Amino acid sequence: DRFAPGLSPVSPAAMAASAVTGLGVVSSLGGSVEAFARALLAGTCAIGDLSDVVEPTQRVRIGAPIRGFHALDHFDTRSAGHLDRFSQFAAVAARQAWAEAGVAGAAPPHRIGVAIGSSVSGLDILDAGFRRIHLEGKRPDPFTVPMTMGNAPTSRIAQEIGAHGPAFGMNSACASATHAILFGHKLIQSGLVDVFVAGGTDSCFSDGYLRAWDGLRVLSPEPCRPFAAGRRGLSMGEGAAVVVLESAEHARRRGAAVRAWLRGGGMSSDAGGILAPEANGMEAAIRAGLADAGVAADEIDHVNAHGTGTTANDRAEAEALRRVFADRTATLGVSSTKSMIGHCMGASGALEALATIVALEAQAIPPTVNVDGPAPDCPIDLVVGAARERPMRFALSDSFGFGGLNGTLVFERASRS
Repeated sequence: DRFAPGLSPVSPAAMAASAVTGLGVVSSLGGSVEAFARALLAGTCAIGDLSDVVEPTQRVRIGAPIRGFHALDHFDTRSAGHLDRFSQFAAVAARQAWAEAGVAGAAPPHRIGVAIGSSVSGLDILDAGFRRIHLEGKRPDPFTVPMTMGNAPTSRIAQEIGAHGPAFGMNSACASATHAILFGHKLIQSGLVDVFVAGGTDSCFSDGYLRAWDGLRVLSPEPCRPFAAGRRGLSMGEGAAVVVLESAEHARRRGAAVRAWLRGGGMSSDAGGILAPEANGMEAAIRAGLADAGVAADEIDHVNAHGTGTTANDRAEAEALRRVFADRTATLGVSSTKSMIGHCMGASGALEALATIVALEAQAIPPTVNVDGPAPDCPIDLVVGAARERPMRFALSDSFGFGGLNGTLVFERASRS
């Protein structure tokens, strides 16, 4: 078998957890972690009419954009003009997480790292540049290149917090943010840093990008219905989420309040069809994540699924869960955050990691909305209707991207929850 999931030995040192001490979010469910958590647990669906956002000729006219976000509410005029919307989202989310963590001055700058995942990067300024060039006969904005770089959000955050340690952008399609968070955790485990700021961001409602997705015929004409019979595709979303990670010892020394523990995670590559998700690769990533975390499959109390609402992804993911969890798949408590906020591309893994932490803190699994129950080809314990209260210690967050790039994160409830 070209996949050998979870077979590598893991040393006790490699299983050391990272403390999550700060959270931040900009989302269609709210611009604070508290607002996001309330709406998430209430099953609020932010997917709705896009008539005020998209061009009249767009075929699919629903999605979950962030409304009411104005750059000048968060940045001075110069900074706002030099940051694309995806970087603005990330910087605002990072400010929230950094402030909550209260870690400023607690670690040397060279011991602080940053990684922000993004899938599409700088679409708004690119669209504006193409309009200026091809429709108006003008030159593009001279800052187009630095504004569209995939590392632009990372660089802005590093500048704001004074991070001089490892800093990089992460592009792994829809697994980007999950990979960024996992790499931050691994850098902490390696001893290279004490503190790491990680997450994901994307701004997805450029006219050209929506038309490109419509060309794939995977955008649903109705709010997406993950794992449901008759599901018709995904709904587009956007946003950013950021976590501050610290080594357990660093958090203990300074008496930090811990929101959750990141126990570990896994990655895999399908090395197959670029648009064809494989249950084998998903299974490998889940098993690798459990092994890395030192957590048995029967200890997982909840799965925040990738759950896009496309026929192929949901079927493959349900099969991967069945293989890993066997009979427990019938009682596992699976939910898809995308049913509320849409598919936020490179930001999705970070937003869903945040949703997983919210679930552990609240001891309640968010519902999958727009759905009555799972389809026959997705025989999983899908939480629908309302949040399900349940004692939980460990939860899994899954991300699976185009190109066969897979990632998982395993979180543990903090004792303060």
